[in-house]
Amino acid sequence: MRIGLLTEGGYPYATGEARLWCDRLVRGLPQHEFELYALSRSAEQEERGKVPLPRQVTRVRTAPLWAPGDDGRTHSRRERRRFADCFKDLVRGICAGEAEPFAAGLYGLAQLAREQGGMYAALRSETAVRAVESACRAPGASRTVRSAQVRDLLEFVDELERALRPLSLDWYEDLGQVDVCHATAGGVAAIPGLLAKRFFGVPLLVTEYGVQLRAHYLDHSEEERPAVRALLAAFHTRLAAEIYARADLLTPGNAHARRWQERCGAVRERMRTVYPGMEADRFATVGEDPGCGDPDTLVWVGRIEPAKDLIALLHAFAEVRKAAPGTRLRIFATAVAPDYLADCRSLAAQLFPDEAADAHAVGENPVTFEEIGGPDAPSSAEAYGTGRVVVLSSVIEGFPITLAEAMFCGRATVSTDVGAVCEVIGGTGLVVPPRNPRALADACLSLLRDPERAQRLGSAARARALELFTVEQNVEAFRESYLRLLARGSARPDGEVPFSRPPEARVPGHWTTPTWASVPEPAAGPAAGPGPGLPNAGSAPAPNTEAAV
Repeated sequence: MRIGLLTEGGYPYATGEARLWCDRLVRGLPQHEFELYALSRSAEQEERGKVPLPRQVTRVRTAPLWAPGDDGRTHSRRERRRFADCFKDLVRGICAGEAEPFAAGLYGLAQLAREQGGMYAALRSETAVRAVESACRAPGASRTVRSAQVRDLLEFVDELERALRPLSLDWYEDLGQVDVCHATAGGVAAIPGLLAKRFFGVPLLVTEYGVQLRAHYLDHSEEERPAVRALLAAFHTRLAAEIYARADLLTPGNAHARRWQERCGAVRERMRTVYPGMEADRFATVGEDPGCGDPDTLVWVGRIEPAKDLIALLHAFAEVRKAAPGTRLRIFATAVAPDYLADCRSLAAQLFPDEAADAHAVGENPVTFEEIGGPDAPSSAEAYGTGRVVVLSSVIEGFPITLAEAMFCGRATVSTDVGAVCEVIGGTGLVVPPRNPRALADACLSLLRDPERAQRLGSAARARALELFTVEQNVEAFRESYLRLLARGSARPDGEVPFSRPPEARVPGHWTTPTWASVPEPAAGPAAGPGPGLPNAGSAPAPNTEAAV
């Protein structure tokens, strides 16, 4: 089977949130061929290079979303009229929230790009800006969109051109030959899969471990203007709805992501939850030794940023410290937002004025800020092993990877009820409301005071993680999904059936029918010619097979 794997900012680059699970998937299915079609997000990402690829990766095509995409292509008058009509449909669908004109415009632009080449200049032209302005002023547009000024229109057109660059790629003749397109994220990453399905009928599988639409809503700067934010949100909403409507199979990574997809129009019958696959062996040493770790230590692991709400955790720990003075909190960072880290250190110094929160004196301070890879925690497994209770204090989460890792380590957990936390925990840990330091402190104290209960919860958590979150279950789920898509039959415009062409047909060289496949030529008659199913029947005997290769 040939799988076209579509990524954005992830595999095969050395950085990216989807890199690890994609690599595990590819290596876990050595019997299939994988072709990678990757969109990069920055020059820094490309400079860091690509990860080593296994032999089953037979083709790698890449394209940047960050670099100028001007190929110098200009359109004739007829092509400019055609572009204007399609682009008007697209932006009318964006501003009015209508699915049909959006889809008509999107596929119309894709067909134009396929026939005539890139549209960098056209998408940034005055025609495009005027079309967006007209759509913003038309009936049905929201009040925020109607308030867009020239600066907003130019900024939105610039962002829209970047998002639509996949329309102009030269990938589609290759993508049309794969058996399944697997988009490893929604949004822009899935556009090549949409077009391969549109042009060639290739089945489309879309996996979302973090919903791209949700990520867009959450990821905006304070400097971003309201009209631009509203226009981009409308575009991503319409794109997500189109992807969910056209995908043959959606595999959300958890029920939280599944609910987002269903709200955007995904059909339940075409959905299957597939949890992320994690390497359980990394945590085996800690998980199989329930006695390791300080019973009076709380552990937090993750990226230090506002969404993790370490401020609430520090206030909660101050309450814990009053009730249990010997308790410590060790904060291990996988990455940091420097300003937020400074705020957390300052708060820790205020809450514990007699005990500075200094990472260089681990044995003396109630709160320490450390990094994964340091002398006391060379890996995340060792970090979890320093205590018996792991805390998650986030106000925003998708799939909580650190929580699953703590479960593999057999740790009791206290978590806030956000994202997919309850689904991951499944009754093997304590869950409290977010932004509630008092509730967080009470839950931590209940486990610190009852180590036997903490051990029971940790053992149950490890058993649950080994059942649901391993690489093996993830790979097997996708293997079944690929076969399920092929079993539905071909949707290709030419009616070609998958696997009808023998694999050796792709071997370089000229292949002819071997002599044993020839049949005697009819004596006479107009019907003389190839026999059914035998391409060269009736022809002269072919040379031997070795010569033909």
